[in-house]
Amino acid sequence: MISFEEARRQVLARSPILGTERVRLLGGLGRVLAKEITASRDVPHEDNSAMDGYAVRHEDVIGASSECPAHLRVIGESLAGKPYTDRVGSGQAVRVMTGGLIPLGADTVVMTEASSTQGDAVELAEDPGPGANVRVRGQYVQHGEVLLNRGDLIGPSEVGLLATLGISEVDVHKKAVVAVLSTGDELVDLDQPLGPDKVYSSNHYSLAAQVLESGGVPLCLGMSSDEERELAAKLSAGLSADAIVTSGGVSIGRHDLVKQALSNLGMELVFWKVAMKPGKPLLFGMLGGKPVFGLPGNPGAATISFEQFVRPALLRMMGHQELLRPVAEAELAGESVARSDRIQFIRCRLEVANGKLNARIIPKLKPAMIRTTVAVDGLIVVEPGEGLIEPGERVTVQILKRHP
Repeated sequence: MISFEEARRQVLARSPILGTERVRLLGGLGRVLAKEITASRDVPHEDNSAMDGYAVRHEDVIGASSECPAHLRVIGESLAGKPYTDRVGSGQAVRVMTGGLIPLGADTVVMTEASSTQGDAVELAEDPGPGANVRVRGQYVQHGEVLLNRGDLIGPSEVGLLATLGISEVDVHKKAVVAVLSTGDELVDLDQPLGPDKVYSSNHYSLAAQVLESGGVPLCLGMSSDEERELAAKLSAGLSADAIVTSGGVSIGRHDLVKQALSNLGMELVFWKVAMKPGKPLLFGMLGGKPVFGLPGNPGAATISFEQFVRPALLRMMGHQELLRPVAEAELAGESVARSDRIQFIRCRLEVANGKLNARIIPKLKPAMIRTTVAVDGLIVVEPGEGLIEPGERVTVQILKRHP
């Protein structure tokens, strides 16, 4: 049985980074840049006004105040998208809106609040200083500047930045296509009649959802009975994917045939059984240069195993730099936890009380109780050892859901 740390090291070391593709800008949201982005122009590309006011030559408003305002003649206006095209001369001003270009000859903007107009004359009761309220060319971005690096994640802010530069397509790492298969004679699909000896295949859908949440594309292979021929056919249908994830059939029972079926297809077994709880009977191998994960059939163990191994592998394959969930320190609440000879992942609800983060174990939570997973915010990570962790003691928690 391999240690948890060594198992994850082996998984990440063997998960190949996928190739790249060019997509439309919005199609890059949530994906990883494959090439750095440099600015093709200055931003702003011309001097413009940071507020509504009057564009003037600073020398015409030196010392202006409410007691001694500057008197200027308004000769036009500059709107965003509709600039004033003539030059501003001595004693002249141009009304300018936020984003409007600064006319030739002007170098300063006096805000509207410091003005009083009568006809084409304006009194300016403020000297804001030379260059005030002007966004100069290249103030935010300069031509040739590296804005985003290879490996950066594209979020809404990055989309906005790229759009500002007029970039309509980006090079990103491909999404991982993941074949998902659930096994077991007892499984039926959601639209099928449920006999007394059958259960709905929840793993198939929860694991496909986890693939989607990770940014991948699930290739749903459905369900397979514990029969070698059907199992081989279903697995063969997933060979075109970038990775294969199965649930069930990886323990030591007479009908646990997944390991053998994968071996028959040419899988190189890397490890089988991990010193973790839940999720001990976990299988990992390589088939045609692609990672294969055989997860336990127990729903709770399957979802936790996916979190610890499959999700980081998929993120690496898709070019991500941050592969693991964030962790935090919290106080244990509710009940004590017994250490074991294996690392444990215990589902909990996170609560903030008196400025402190508490991790409360959901009462009577068993790995197979899928109903309780909707209340889970995180996983308490209990390292191997002896004795109890009592309420009030500090524990490490993996954050699964963003918490206020």
